[in-house]
Amino acid sequence: MTDTADSAARPTMKPWIEAIHAYVPGKSKGSDGRELVKLSANENPHGCSPLALEALADIANPALYPDPDSTALREALGAAHGIDPSRIVCGAGSGELLHGAVQAYAGPGDEVLCARYSFSLYPLLAAKVGASIVYADDDDHAPSVDALLAAVTDKTRVVLLDNPNNPVGTWLDRDEVARLHDGLPRDVLLVIDHAYVEYLAPGLDDGGMELAAQHDNVLVTRTFSKAFGLAGERIGWATGAAEIVGALNRLRGAFNVTAAGQRAALAAVGDMAFVRKSCEENLAARDAFERQIAALGNHGLRAKPSEANFVLVLFEGALSADAALEALAEGGFAVRHLPSQGLPHALRITIGTREQMGEIAAILAKACEAAA
Repeated sequence: MTDTADSAARPTMKPWIEAIHAYVPGKSKGSDGRELVKLSANENPHGCSPLALEALADIANPALYPDPDSTALREALGAAHGIDPSRIVCGAGSGELLHGAVQAYAGPGDEVLCARYSFSLYPLLAAKVGASIVYADDDDHAPSVDALLAAVTDKTRVVLLDNPNNPVGTWLDRDEVARLHDGLPRDVLLVIDHAYVEYLAPGLDDGGMELAAQHDNVLVTRTFSKAFGLAGERIGWATGAAEIVGALNRLRGAFNVTAAGQRAALAAVGDMAFVRKSCEENLAARDAFERQIAALGNHGLRAKPSEANFVLVLFEGALSADAALEALAEGGFAVRHLPSQGLPHALRITIGTREQMGEIAAILAKACEAAA
């Protein structure tokens, strides 16, 4: 029989884990429970490739474990990008691989560096391993190479760069990314998060894949959740030096990508025409929406130029972001308000169809008039 003290004992959570606030996904319902058009999670409004849908419906035996190494998918990705498949690792979304990169190279007493306004998962990645997150100053909300380099200390172990950036939507070009890498100590891992890279206009390239192929301290992560339209299947991949890929293989789940996910992603890689069409539709709808927001500039609305599938709208006039959020919800749309990321004056709005974006612009115009 245990005594009172023993019966009151319990496992003690690590203090850095207890301090974590769980990741908050984009909302899809209004405060009254109504289903809203979900433009809060940067999903593809055009769905996924028909070939991927066929692959999802054709699983021979779901009782069997999937290929633990995603062999066929890695080979297809290697062929598509000119990469040795042995330097590719697949994950349950790019989030698993980002987590692995931070876990492998940072820990208690270390620092993980990112731009002030970056993917909201980044501070959680640092917190999970007991490292400190450090935010570099922004350049009108966008990442700044000068500020990132100025923030590096002897405790910096990992630099996380989402390029294009989430939630701002801007991107750093090839010269700037190279300048960032050149300015980092060789023992600091640079992780270039390419979640939105497919949305870049044709001809734009930040050179990240070349850096990952040529250097021992660069990892590039990519995902099938955005332009490929497979967010529900949780498939990501990464490439870098053999040692980095080996570290991620040690840390990832044993059967981390489902059989259905592997088949769907493999089919999606073979249907790049769908991705190109989705990106063309996104570009047309995004450009039109940015022009509509610019027309509301006299009311204090400002859209950050975006290279992704969303636009960050700043509310710097009589209409507040809170009021705009409420007006859009009443109009049937869920978008992302970001006060927890230091952006209480902004909404991140996923690009939906052209018709949906026109409706959103009309709602915001009406709300501006009411607030004036």
